Amino acid sequence: MNKYVLIVALGALSYGMLSSFAKIAYGQGYSAAEVTFIQGFIGALILWSASFVRKARDRKKKSDMPAVGRWKLLLAGACMGVATYLYYLSVQYITASLAIVLLMQMAWMSIFAEWIVLRRRPHLKQLGAAAFILFSTFLAGGFTGVTARDFSLLGIALALSSAVLYSFYILFTSELGKDIHVFEKSALMTTGSTVIIFLINCNSLYHSVHIDSGLLQWGLFLAIFGTVIPPICFSVGMPKLGPGLSAILLTLELPAAVLCAFLVLNEQITMIQLLGIVLLFLALLYINLSLKGAKGEKLDLQYSKVQK
Repeated sequence: MNKYVLIVALGALSYGMLSSFAKIAYGQGYSAAEVTFIQGFIGALILWSASFVRKARDRKKKSDMPAVGRWKLLLAGACMGVATYLYYLSVQYITASLAIVLLMQMAWMSIFAEWIVLRRRPHLKQLGAAAFILFSTFLAGGFTGVTARDFSLLGIALALSSAVLYSFYILFTSELGKDIHVFEKSALMTTGSTVIIFLINCNSLYHSVHIDSGLLQWGLFLAIFGTVIPPICFSVGMPKLGPGLSAILLTLELPAAVLCAFLVLNEQITMIQLLGIVLLFLALLYINLSLKGAKGEKLDLQYSKVQK
C-alpha cells in the first residue's frame, strides 16, 4: 500500500477517536470552548516548537512561500477551527457515533466544494452516490432506534455545519502550501484554528473557572491526537493524493469513532449500524471511482505521480 495512503489513514484514525474523550471531558465540567481552545493552543505550541527546531538545524533552507500564502493557510486553519468547535459542541446534544457519521458527510460535500472553488462540476453518478450516502447515514447513525429524547435537531445541525467546513479544509489542505515544510504548514493552520476559536469564545474563556491542571491534561491528550498528528499526516499525504482519495480515507474516522464510543462510552452498535457503515464505505468508493470517467481526471494522475 502507498505510504501516503497509510499516512492519511493514520491521521483519520487519530482524529476519529476524539469525540468520545471530549464527551468525557464535558462530563467533568469542561465546556466545548475550553476543550477546543486548550487543544489548539497546546497543539500550536508543539508544532511551532518542532518548526523552530527544524529551522535551527537546517538554516540554509528557507521557505519561499509568500506572505499571502501563509495568510491563506491561517484562514484554512480557521475553517478547521470552527469545524472542530462545532463538532465538539454537537456531541453535547447527540451521541458521539451519530456525530461522526454526520461529519462523514464531508465526503460528498467535498464534491460541491471542488465545484465551487475549483470549478469542477459534479457528475450525475456522483450526485446519485451522494443520495446513497444519505441513506447509509440513516442506517449507520442508528436513526431507526432513535427516540424523541435522543433526537436533537441542534446537535445534528452543528455536526452537519462542521462537515461543510471540514470539506473545505480538506480541499485547502490538498491545494495550499505544497512548497512549505509540513511542520510550518501545520503550525500555521493550527494557529489560525486556535485564534478563531478564541475570538468566538473570548468572553466565556475570560470568565472561565476551569483553567486547571485537569483541563491542561485533557488539552495535551487531545492536542497530540487531534491537533498534532492529524494535521501533519494530512499535510504530508493530501497534496499527494488529492481531495477525492483523501475523502475516502477520512471515512476511517467513522469506524474509529463508533468503536471508541463503544469501548469508552459503552454506546451500543447494532447490526443495522454496521450495515450502514459498510454501505457508506461502498458509496464513498463509488463516488471517487466515478471520477475516472470525468474530464481531466485528477485522481489517476495523482496516483501515477505518487507511484513514480
